[in-house]
This record gives sequence, structure tokens and C-alpha cells, in this order.
Amino acid sequence: MLHYFGTDGFRGEANVDLNVMHAFKIGRFLGWYFSQNGEKCNVVIGKDTRRSSYMYESALSAGLTASGADAYLLHVTTTPSVSYITRLDHFSCGIMISASHNKFTDNGIKLINGDGEKMEDEFLEKVEAYIDGITPEIPFATGGEIGRTIDYVSGRNRYIGYLIGLAVNSYKGIKVGLDCANGSTWMIAKSVFDALGADTYVISNTPDGTNVNLNCGSTHMETLCEMVKEKHLDIGFAFDGDADRCLAVDERGNVIDGDIILYLFARYLKLHGQMGNSKVVTTVMSNIGLYKALDRLDIGYEQTPVGDKYVYECMRDNGHLVGGEQSGHIILSKYATTGDGMVTAIKLMQVMLSSKVPISELCKEVRIYPQVLKNIRVTDKNAVLADETVLAAYKKTNKELGSNGRTLLRKSGTEPLVRVMAEAATKEECEKYVDSLVAVIEECGYVLHDE
Repeated sequence: MLHYFGTDGFRGEANVDLNVMHAFKIGRFLGWYFSQNGEKCNVVIGKDTRRSSYMYESALSAGLTASGADAYLLHVTTTPSVSYITRLDHFSCGIMISASHNKFTDNGIKLINGDGEKMEDEFLEKVEAYIDGITPEIPFATGGEIGRTIDYVSGRNRYIGYLIGLAVNSYKGIKVGLDCANGSTWMIAKSVFDALGADTYVISNTPDGTNVNLNCGSTHMETLCEMVKEKHLDIGFAFDGDADRCLAVDERGNVIDGDIILYLFARYLKLHGQMGNSKVVTTVMSNIGLYKALDRLDIGYEQTPVGDKYVYECMRDNGHLVGGEQSGHIILSKYATTGDGMVTAIKLMQVMLSSKVPISELCKEVRIYPQVLKNIRVTDKNAVLADETVLAAYKKTNKELGSNGRTLLRKSGTEPLVRVMAEAATKEECEKYVDSLVAVIEECGYVLHDE
């Protein structure tokens, strides 16, 4: 059972939950482990714009080189670019330093395997055992065996070239808004869209180490929505800190969330005869409106637990082409092995431009149902989900809602929380059903109250 690494890496407050010695030890273990077969261990590292990212980059590099590995630095770049370069250039593994959409005081270390996919849990357990001192100490490299740190900005530039090559349309005359979240795309996004001929309008592209995701990016869409309306743009894109997420804004200033993006891609592939027997892979949190829209197109779907890691595993194992989350983690398996915000934006431009209608026209087939989610602190989250009284109430709410909504109970992976969600025709109905389930959980004695 992992206790440092979650579904998206080892994440926490910098030098509190995740400290510099953790990073050094991770580097030490990776450098040693991938050198055991007698081959030179080469690891590529990327980072976002957080102030602490530079500290972790140095610590990881020190750990890797002390174990005899070479560390190749992409510098400030996106998580999907690390995945792409790890796979393309046959690195032993890749590391991305980022806490994604979190505030700047947090940071994270994401490990990527040689295939460009998120590292397997079995391997992460070995990393954790070394961090905790369970694994015996490993030897330091000496003499000519000590590794090197190598500038590898050329790798990032090749990723940018790859993105530009994905576009099949000229963007000349198209007005595009870009919200870079003061993060990893602060230079990349404008470079790509300018190269493709777009008239770009860019915000949140002045990172200072402390403003990543601060009232901007895919978790704060308000400013981009206003800019798109005010400047009469054709479309807008918002990324998160490490650009594995992308949400969009239509020409009217309405948010196009991950569920609608999944629909647009699936519809496009279906219309062009490219969908085949592939299904859309979602998490359990996707909106019922998405499923109803897919049903009308006779497109199947599969659900996974929350986490783009699980979405990709389902896609890989079953040959599916499109998958993702409401939050904007969109995976197009033909082009990437992880959520890639820039790929999402480029391919959404293709959908819009090929249709020759405003993006809002393409989105109107999806009716997004209101959702209400409440997080309840409880004494035992596993007991709540196994309690017969709670389960009976849960089944009753879903029976009452029928095909016009649903409720969902799930536990947090990291906190003593049970998440209670409802979807229905109105927000008032959602509130009613969520409150009724919360009341049952409280009556059963599980709810923790603040003292």
C-alpha cells in the first residue's frame, strides 16, 4: 500500500510533506536501480514554475548522479513533454516536478516509466521502501562512474515541433485566447499557436515562482471567459500548472469542460469513421449529460475510478482512443500516453475548424446536469461504504432519480473523507439528495464534527 505516492505522484507542501531529502533519495534509488543491468542509467527531468521546483531539480540531479546516472534537464516544461521525450529518446525513466493545479506552496514528484506512462505501483513501493530505510543503503558512485547533469532543452524544443506537426489546419485569422496559469505553458503555448498562424491573446504568462494557478488557469476560468467575450475571440484555452489539463471557452464565454471535450472528440471520430468499436473512457465523476449525448450517437463508454492514471490503463488495455476527466485531463491515445493540454487544444481546434461552425454550436448537444458534491469528515470511511443502512439509503436515492440523475458515494484516497455527490435536473434536487445521504451517515454515527 503506497503512502507517499498517490495517483498523480508524491505531492504535498514543499519541505513539509515533501522535503528535499525525499527528492535526493528518489534520485539515489532511481539511479541505482536502473544501473543494475550494466547499462548506463539516463533520466530526463522537467519542472514547472514553482519556486521550490528548482530546489527539487537540484536534489534529484544530485541523487541521480551520486548513484552513477546521468540527469538530462528539460528545465521548465510540461508533464506530457517529459512523457513524450522519455518514450521517444529511450530514457530509463522520466521525472516531472510539479503539483499540477495546486497552489505554489505545494509541489510534487511524478515518475514516468520508459514507455512514457505513469510509473507502476509495484515500482513505487520499492522507491518508498528506500525512502523509509527498509531497503539497505545503496552504494555511491566513485571516480569516472559518477554521473553528469546535462542541459537538454533540445528535447523540449522537439516536443514543441511535435505539437506544431499535429495541426492539420492553418489558424490564420482565428483569434485564440490562452491562459497559461503562470505555469509550464507560459512560453510553449504562444509559440505553438503563433507558429500555426493564430492571433493569440495570452494571459497569466508571467510566472514569478509564487503565482502559478493563482486565480488563473483551468481551475479559475473567469478571467479567460471575460477576455474571450470582451475581445470577441473564436475560442479560448486554459491550462493548469503542468499542462496535463486543458479546458476551453466558446466564443460566447461559456466554459467547455472535460466532459464536453470528450463528447466533441468522440463525435468527430464517429463522423469521420475513425471510432470503430472504441469506447469513451470516463471516471465515475463524469456528468450524466455526457452519457446521454453519447447514447444518442450510439457511442459506448466505460467508467474507471477517479484519476487519469486509471483512465489511461483502461484505454491501453482495451484499445480505446478517447478518455479523460471533467477537470480537463484528456487523453487521446493516438498522440499521447498521458493527459496533454496542448494536444487537447490543437485537436479541439481541428474539430472546430473542420466543422466550419462556431464551437458553441458543436457543444449544444450536451446538456450538463447540475452536480452538488459535499465532502464529509468521518470516523471510518471504509465502514461508511460498507454500512447496510447507508447503502440502503444510497440505493433508494438512485431508484428515485432513475434515468434523470444519480447519486454517488466514494471515499477520499488520502483523507478521512467520504464524498457525497448528486446529479439531477435542478440544483435544488441535487442538494436534497446529498443532504438526505449526509443525514443518514450522521445518524449512523460516522460524521466527525469540529470541536
